[in-house]
Amino acid sequence: MRTTIWSIIFILLLIGAGFFYWKFYFVFGEGAKSGELNYLVKKGYVFKTYEGKLIQSGLRSKSPNTVQSYDFDFSIVDERIAKELMTNDGKMFNLHYKEYNGALPWRGYSHYVVDSIISITDITPRY
Repeated sequence: MRTTIWSIIFILLLIGAGFFYWKFYFVFGEGAKSGELNYLVKKGYVFKTYEGKLIQSGLRSKSPNTVQSYDFDFSIVDERIAKELMTNDGKMFNLHYKEYNGALPWRGYSHYVVDSIISITDITPRY
């Protein structure tokens, strides 16, 4: 009887750990986005994380007779990457990101976590 109870508890813990891994640590998608950095802030009550928004070129319309730009909300875990973005504001960035099924408070508010900068391009016109 005790062996059966411990076996059931072990199986439930194993299923719970598998679900937790799938929800918060399994990389669902990975890719690159490029655009102009709109903002990057460090915020949070307990866990201070970097949150940002990238404005991408192009237009989309969710309803007739309206125009809206593409935007990409993301979080950053690495402080070095955040500082690099903040010191190069007003430029075009190509960012590599990982998409998770769920957000963790110490990783940020977004399901998208930027893990590297692929390239930085100056977008100011040259006269």
